Amino acid sequence: MLVRVLRAAAAQMGPTQKADTREHTLDRMLNLLEQAAARGASLVVFPELAFTTFFPRWLIEGEALDQYYEHGMPNPAVQPLFDRAQVLGVGFYVGYAELTSEGRRYNCSILVDSDGEILGRYRKVHLPGSFEPRAGARYQQLEKRYFEYGNLGFPAFRAGPDWHHAIMGMMICNDRRWPEAWRVLGLQGVELVCVGYNSAAYDPNGGVTEDAALRTFHSTLVTQANAYMNASWVIAVAKAGEEDGSGLIGGSCIVDPNGRLVAEAQTLGDEVLVADLDLDLCRQGKDKMFNFAAHRRPEQYAVITERAGVVEPAVRQPLAARRS
Repeated sequence: MLVRVLRAAAAQMGPTQKADTREHTLDRMLNLLEQAAARGASLVVFPELAFTTFFPRWLIEGEALDQYYEHGMPNPAVQPLFDRAQVLGVGFYVGYAELTSEGRRYNCSILVDSDGEILGRYRKVHLPGSFEPRAGARYQQLEKRYFEYGNLGFPAFRAGPDWHHAIMGMMICNDRRWPEAWRVLGLQGVELVCVGYNSAAYDPNGGVTEDAALRTFHSTLVTQANAYMNASWVIAVAKAGEEDGSGLIGGSCIVDPNGRLVAEAQTLGDEVLVADLDLDLCRQGKDKMFNFAAHRRPEQYAVITERAGVVEPAVRQPLAARRS
């Protein structure tokens, strides 16, 4: 019987400050890659916007903004990561700010196989925050200003033999909070979802009702719940810690298809988590509880695609008014 076990790593990154050079950040990523490879991993998952600080927290324009985007992938600034991964026989997921040749901007991620070829590309769909800055806010959340909504949907990709022909999907940060994204991947038979994130350790929309503990709990909650409900492995990886005084949660984790935590980060710094992913463990859920062909009733779910906002039921009138 063919054993389909993939050893994979979550490469959590500590903070990347605005003043950090690209070379310094890339050196950190190469070190994480080396650590993961030394522990036998053939797939390494890096965070969202891994090559830079989380720049949407500031209002930036012109050339100062353009420096945060990658003009093609790979490019000379990041080529050493591709080269070293290929030498090590390791593939990776990495998130970055994409500037296309047509001038379009996306919050993007790619899957790169162990031969250095790009297996798949994903562009973030669920952009949080606002287009205009919030008056009086110390830090902004301006992803809607700096990125277009992703236009590739939620594609799944069939990996090659090095990854046991796994069916793989990608998300970025806020996507993981939306069950529709997971179910679209689930309906393609996904066995492993890679998620990178940079999530604030405070309420990014203002207010004091959320703190780092609650936001870390929510991050882990949605990862475990959706791994279970789609019978898939998930590797969710943070960029964490204090970036120029703005906190980011950690909580990087690897979750099995039963929703169980297999590995979890213990710090807010650079840290490597490694686990053996038995891809056939997905079969229990996919063939039984979440056998979609047998149990889904899509004719009852039309409102999900027909409507974006909430439409509440009408207010019930008092009995006397209904009788008059």
